[in-house]
Amino acid sequence: MKVLGLTGGIGMGKSTAAATFRRLRIPVFDADAAVHRLQGKGGAAVRPIEAAFPGTTKGGRVDREALRARVLGDPAALKRLERIVHPLVRRAERAFLAAARRRGERIAVLDIPLLLETGGEARVDAVIVVSAPPGVQRARVLRRGGMTEARLAAILARQMPDAEKRRRADHVVPTGLSRHAAQRHIRRIVRTLRAMP
Repeated sequence: MKVLGLTGGIGMGKSTAAATFRRLRIPVFDADAAVHRLQGKGGAAVRPIEAAFPGTTKGGRVDREALRARVLGDPAALKRLERIVHPLVRRAERAFLAAARRRGERIAVLDIPLLLETGGEARVDAVIVVSAPPGVQRARVLRRGGMTEARLAAILARQMPDAEKRRRADHVVPTGLSRHAAQRHIRRIVRTLRAMP
């Protein structure tokens, strides 16, 4: 089974790319969704996060705004949080891949925002980076509810520059032109991979 790593900076069109893979009947592991489950009611990350960051949980789930306020701009706190969450996400990822192999899937996608920043390229057969011009990226992100210039700057500071991601990619999917163009690009990648022995 070919394992593809799908990544890209915030606002680059990764969710749309992941949806395209799903429409092509390729299973996609969504690392962000896994984090939400882990931090949701009864999730495995709730207790350890409360122990490390008292007052950041409420009603048996992580209060994401309170946690964000505690770690944003504090690299040591962010590292502490990652040491809690990343191993749990990896466990969910391994279970996803094992299930895909049992079903006989030929391709599976790991949708991981910080794939390259965390050395995740070592776990995949190919890296796909979605990329858009900076102005398009900024406009997309600032349309999101609760997003501010300061918050966007803090997020971008944690992410590898787009040019470096593109340099390290096996495939780059440009998402700044149109959704259809990006979808065509992804379909070409999938056709190529499916044609391989």
